[in-house]
Amino acid sequence: MTKIAIFGVGLIGGSLALCFKGKPGLTVVGHSNNPKSVEKYLKREVVDHATTSIEEAASEADFIFLCVPVGNLEEYLHKLSALPLKPGCIITDVGSTKASVTACASRLQLPGIHFIGGHPMAGKEKSGVEAASSRLFENAFYVLTPDAGTQKDAYDRLAELLQHTRAHLVKVDPVLHDEIVGAISHLPHIIAVALVNQIARYNESNELYQNLAAGGFRDITRIASSDPVIWRDILINNREVVLKLLRDWNDEIAGFIGRLEAEDGPGIEREFQKANQFRSGLPERRKGVIHSFYDIYVDVPDHPGIIAQITTLLGSHRINLSNIQIIESREDVPGVLRLSFREEGQMDKALELLKKDYAVHV
Repeated sequence: MTKIAIFGVGLIGGSLALCFKGKPGLTVVGHSNNPKSVEKYLKREVVDHATTSIEEAASEADFIFLCVPVGNLEEYLHKLSALPLKPGCIITDVGSTKASVTACASRLQLPGIHFIGGHPMAGKEKSGVEAASSRLFENAFYVLTPDAGTQKDAYDRLAELLQHTRAHLVKVDPVLHDEIVGAISHLPHIIAVALVNQIARYNESNELYQNLAAGGFRDITRIASSDPVIWRDILINNREVVLKLLRDWNDEIAGFIGRLEAEDGPGIEREFQKANQFRSGLPERRKGVIHSFYDIYVDVPDHPGIIAQITTLLGSHRINLSNIQIIESREDVPGVLRLSFREEGQMDKALELLKKDYAVHV
């Protein structure tokens, strides 16, 4: 029997547990320092066994997944290094930075133990084991970051186990991973936070900023609502990469300032054309490091009962809504109904169903 120990059974750890649990030859043990969390893991049947003992969870484990915050990864590696782990045990993690934890594992030089960094690029709006799903990683990129000393057999064993997630495995150097993820995730989070805080300052003297900042502004800045503590640890951990990216960002902004000062219309147009061309080539239906929303917009007339009519239609076809919002609805102006779904398949079914009778767009 292959034993899998998961430290931190939240959204990611719990989803991994659900991918492995019940598969032939696999048993899943969850760990938390909090006894109430252990009870929750067992009550929700996410794991086969759960414990507050690090020693019990790690004992005879063939695979250990560290699904704790980035700021705690090295602490857990040090704790595990003091235990008599099973020879050949593979330790991996799910953090969004890889260079530092890989370097820490290398310094510890765990005899007979393999460390291979991991980063599943999937997530949800909600966190915690309550939001865990065995389908979370399906069609997502799952990055593995072995270093130069990683044995091929160890990598292959981990890759084989992760086939249960139905994710697309990608092998990337740890340092390169941090540079890429810094650019496509860490930098956008900082920009979103800075932009929201800038508008918040303007709003202190005129509340129209907040009142009118609906729709598109709220959508493009949604990642500014991310967990402050988690992002504090991520940004500090990837500090050097992020600092370089911010300097490059300042150069980009300085370029726009220069074009506006010179009233360089063609130059501004070229920047938008370049961005449009690159963005048009981005994958649309693939999970990425910033998780997608599955939203559709329905133009609806201002008629009594129209919203109930739409939601009843969806419900009768077993299509689950995660959220619903009326963006605008007033006399003589069609309302816009935003329907949100947790899964792409549910969104696609709703699109096919509603477009027969309504103007629907994504």
